[in-house]
Amino acid sequence: MRAAAPLVRRQTWEVTPVTREADVLLSDGSAVHLRPIRPDDASAIVDFHSRMSDRTRYLRYFSPYPRIPERDLERFVNVDHRDREAFVIVSGARIMAVGRYERLGPGSPEAEVAFVVEDAHQGRGIGSVLLEHLADAARENGISRFVAEVLPQNGGMLRVFSDFGYQVQRKYADGVVHLGFPIAPTEKSREVQESREQRTEAKSIARLLHPRGVAVYGASASGQGVGAAVLAHIRDGGYTGSIVPVHRSAERVAGLPAYRSAAAAGVAVDLALIAVPPDGVADAVADAAAAGAGGLVVVSAGFAEAGPEGAIAQRALVDAAHAAGLRVVGPNCLGIANTDPSVRLNATLAPLLPAAGRVGFFSQSGALGVALLAEADRRGLGLSSFVSAGNRVDVSGNDLLQYWQDDPGTDVVLLYLETFGNPRKFARLARRMSRVKPVVAVASATRPPGLAGDLPGPDTKAVTALFARSGVIRVDTVAELFDVGVLLANQPLPSGRRVAVVGNSSALSGLAVAACRAEGLVVADGYPHDISPQASAHDFADALADAAVDDRVDALVVVFAPPLPGQLPDEDADFAAALGSVALAGEKPTVATFLLGRLPAKVPSYPSVEEAVRALGRVAGYADWLRRPPGVLPVLSGVDAAAAEVEGSPAELLAAYGIPLEPSTYASTIDEATAAAAALGYPVALKAAGRALRHRIDLGAVRLALADEDDVRAAYRELAAAFGPHVLVQSMVAPGVACTVEVVEDPAFGPVVGFGLGGVASELLGDLAWRAAPLTDRAAEALVDEPRAAPLLHGYRGSEPVDRDALIDLLLRVGRLADEHPRLRALSLNPVLARPDGYAVLHASVEIGETGTRQDTGPRRLHTA
Repeated sequence: MRAAAPLVRRQTWEVTPVTREADVLLSDGSAVHLRPIRPDDASAIVDFHSRMSDRTRYLRYFSPYPRIPERDLERFVNVDHRDREAFVIVSGARIMAVGRYERLGPGSPEAEVAFVVEDAHQGRGIGSVLLEHLADAARENGISRFVAEVLPQNGGMLRVFSDFGYQVQRKYADGVVHLGFPIAPTEKSREVQESREQRTEAKSIARLLHPRGVAVYGASASGQGVGAAVLAHIRDGGYTGSIVPVHRSAERVAGLPAYRSAAAAGVAVDLALIAVPPDGVADAVADAAAAGAGGLVVVSAGFAEAGPEGAIAQRALVDAAHAAGLRVVGPNCLGIANTDPSVRLNATLAPLLPAAGRVGFFSQSGALGVALLAEADRRGLGLSSFVSAGNRVDVSGNDLLQYWQDDPGTDVVLLYLETFGNPRKFARLARRMSRVKPVVAVASATRPPGLAGDLPGPDTKAVTALFARSGVIRVDTVAELFDVGVLLANQPLPSGRRVAVVGNSSALSGLAVAACRAEGLVVADGYPHDISPQASAHDFADALADAAVDDRVDALVVVFAPPLPGQLPDEDADFAAALGSVALAGEKPTVATFLLGRLPAKVPSYPSVEEAVRALGRVAGYADWLRRPPGVLPVLSGVDAAAAEVEGSPAELLAAYGIPLEPSTYASTIDEATAAAAALGYPVALKAAGRALRHRIDLGAVRLALADEDDVRAAYRELAAAFGPHVLVQSMVAPGVACTVEVVEDPAFGPVVGFGLGGVASELLGDLAWRAAPLTDRAAEALVDEPRAAPLLHGYRGSEPVDRDALIDLLLRVGRLADEHPRLRALSLNPVLARPDGYAVLHASVEIGETGTRQDTGPRRLHTA
């Protein structure tokens, strides 16, 4: 007999060294590089030490310490990366800061932590970055607590520790402040980290969109080519800052003085626009860095999109840029724009921008960028800023969400996304952003094949629902993106889903009513209201005004067909003005299909009734989401996340989160089956071992309530004959309603949790509800109640209701496991028997991936494509 774990784990990972190098952002938005210290850093450490002021050296070493003795230097630069770790922050080859920890004795759970920052770079948030990365490395090596000794006058260092969100204990003795604190992440420390992340990333984008000067590389003196076109657009767009063409030989380019280097212009240059061939990009990056630029926009093509050699060049580009403290938009992008009157920056390949407005627009596609901007202009959609990311090697839609969240000039955000570089972060930022400003996204609703083995995942409809539950309005096409964007930019949000349909055509009104029902909108009592085709503009205005003040109405759908010649009593009546007076009053959102002339600006008008109602339905769904409380992450007893990180059986992984699993044993012979049954204790169940068969009572793959050895032998013979010799022996549990719980890694949201009822019919219909992990209390409650078969849990046709609270608790634990265990790629609990007294998990399957596959865990870092 083979002892069998009750959980099957398919390992798909290899043990590889985890790199602790990272590009990180400082509080001013500049990028620097963090890496472990190396023995060859000795001379750079001596130089770093020599640049410190006497005060900084005294605060760090509690003594003047004018030079580093050879013995200390040897120890400083040689660490084992386990009991002793040290990180340096570098900009190019220059060391700006050093942080280190040292374990307090062999196997101790405590380590002393310390760091020092060069005087010129103090106050830039370096200490908090070092502390995050040191704590993360220490936790990986079994250290759970940091201690530190700080002089009382070292206020900056004391603030780094006290502001971090850890529970810091202080003791003053012998003229020194002794600090101690656990380094396990807390809700407060995560909140602090995410707040700092938002500020630094927003600052880095602000440097790109509000430059004091722009250097342009690649603009020909002849006026031909991409560089010359972008330079002309910057100049002709009325940019308020300095424009610095950089050219090897020309004295003037596009009527502007040209310079051999950006620094030679003698003006502040914050942004570099690069449109040179790929082999010239490195020189342009170096020149821009020497001029003090904060970011690059690389419109040049020929990088990763061109093949393996281009991918290598792209990696070198971002490495060089980050080493110089620069962020990168592109390469192979359309450019960036800011319509703020104080900036007026058109650093794009589009000759004209839409009018200034309050919509932020991010497009991953460079090729579609010009067409997207032209469509925004045609729709009258005013933009605040625009970024095309191209190959998205650095700056992504996530960075723009961070910037637009607090940008006073942006009220609505539109995203054109082709892929998700960091899905967990997108889901987190989108939930937060959507609470303050609406986000509309064109994004794929499909999951790449093989993403999570053969486990089920959200279908297209479920993915759309996942977006909606994160507050994001997902649309399928660019046309829908603008349909919804125009409505959000110009009309208030509806206070409910009740719609008044008003028009002069019963046929169009009928289409509107049908479209409302299809979108989940409710046609208000007393509507549709059809006015006569012979009605005057005054009659039309009265009908609209009545609907606008009707307490039974939350939004208006207006349909108007051209009257036949001779039908109107007043041929000059201005019906458009009548509609505009109501739509622009701002009391209730109004959408229109108006087939008689052009409506006033800011009145959302659509070619068809279905398009108008669909846009309204999307916005009504977002308004519903805003009205719902966000829920909280409840405290769960019996969870030991640290234990889940220890290599062991998969069953221990579940047990660490308080999820019990019914014991079972695999057997391949009749004697093994009877021995297993005796060990478990009668009665037992016998099941075909195949994963797809374990719950298929309908196929005869399960035998229940076997009371003794004779029953087991008879059942084994029958199962072996039908399904093969491998069986699963399990103790009998009380009956219940079969349910299934799933976790998969979704490309847009990271880990998502699914719940549904068991059985072939539910599987066939895909009757699972999904939510992004971790689950709030409200999300877990909704998961239990959402499947179409959920009434079976609540006492359907006289049956006793199951313990709903127990199922909610199970889902909360699964959601937390999925969120906190980065290697978990997929999980399936099937079946889970829900009963009035709780539940029993009979079987589980876990799929493990590579360590570090999730990018939104651990300390702050820039993630490059």
